[in-house]
Amino acid sequence: MSAIGGTQKDPRDILLAPVVSEKSYALIDEGKYTFLVDPRANKTEIKVAVESVFGVKVSSVNTANRQGKSRRTRYGTGKRKDTKRAIVTLREGTIDIFGGAVA
Repeated sequence: MSAIGGTQKDPRDILLAPVVSEKSYALIDEGKYTFLVDPRANKTEIKVAVESVFGVKVSSVNTANRQGKSRRTRYGTGKRKDTKRAIVTLREGTIDIFGGAVA
């Protein structure tokens, strides 16, 4: 378990969703998986979360903080929320993200 903001957090709260894009799908062949993660999580917490949820060994974790885009609204400008992505490299094994064979 990790302590984000001083409270115990479940590893499933750190990993929010897999990123489904052409780039992230191509990285799967290299043993790299991309996830949206909690922006407050650090690399160690992400590594522990992936290892406990999926039962694999993680070699390294790279993270990227993404600024939310500005959007115009009828009341002025708004902003989408900031996100954080983690690219997780596995030592061995695979993660079944898509729930079966992909056509």
